[in-house]
Amino acid sequence: MQELEIEFKNLLTKEEYQHIADDQFQNPDSQKKQTNYYFETDDFFLKENKCALRIRKKDHKYVATLKQPRGDGLLETHDRLSEKEADSWFNNQIVLKENIKKQLSELNVPIHKIKYKGALVTHRLEKQKDDFIIVLDRSEYSGKVDYELEIEAKTYESGLDLFNSWLKRYQIPKRTTQSKIQRFFMSL
Repeated sequence: MQELEIEFKNLLTKEEYQHIADDQFQNPDSQKKQTNYYFETDDFFLKENKCALRIRKKDHKYVATLKQPRGDGLLETHDRLSEKEADSWFNNQIVLKENIKKQLSELNVPIHKIKYKGALVTHRLEKQKDDFIIVLDRSEYSGKVDYELEIEAKTYESGLDLFNSWLKRYQIPKRTTQSKIQRFFMSL
């Protein structure tokens, strides 16, 4: 399965995060927990090719996702995994399934060099608003905690408009914000 993801991100202070949570979410305590497990080669082959590979555990389900740049967004290629299959990945016995295997082989990724590198836990607040998904994340990794606003959109222009209006509404400066996987690897 594949999908194109167009999203806008901004790191927040704890206070900014709490203000938006209190203002926009009916029950800010109703966070959902998800864990991202990250994979890479020792020489960062995936990063050098602007790709990222993770397994996300959410609601006791595991999904492997390869992210690749595509136009104004990211092409996400997904494969569902059983808990046993995910455990084998965590033990560096990675057996790729059809969708991700096809994408990685097209990039000539040395699959045998891919290794498990660590995890990031996110507590997520999420709501649908018209054609957008508004997300507030509190993420924990390498002894750090960070806060983030994400807006997912169907088009770049509409997403950018809503993103800018939220930053203005809450008087939040636009901050250069790297992806979670980039922040994770920089923390190691």
